[in-house]
Amino acid sequence: MAWLLVIVAGVLETGFAVCLKLSHGFTRLWPTIAFCAFALGSFGLLTMSLKKLDVGPAYAVWTGIGAAGTAIYGMIFLGDLVSTLKIVSISFVIIGVIGLQLSGSAH
Repeated sequence: MAWLLVIVAGVLETGFAVCLKLSHGFTRLWPTIAFCAFALGSFGLLTMSLKKLDVGPAYAVWTGIGAAGTAIYGMIFLGDLVSTLKIVSISFVIIGVIGLQLSGSAH
């Protein structure tokens, strides 16, 4: 259950990063409100998961999902540059998170 919380927190991290961009420096009301809601949810779920999980692997999964998710969202929906190097790099982030999990460092 703790890992499910980390995964959902990572998805919410993607949401708060995207809303941060859409808020244009907190000058747009609804993206700013969404940013606050996503950030509170993400940090709250991560905090709950850390009661059961080691901080290193949990944080790596959380940031990996957030970073990869934000980059993918930006390429698909926000017109961010799509390049082979960017896709390979996102793949390395995902592989690194999976490798950390498989290393046996998690409970």
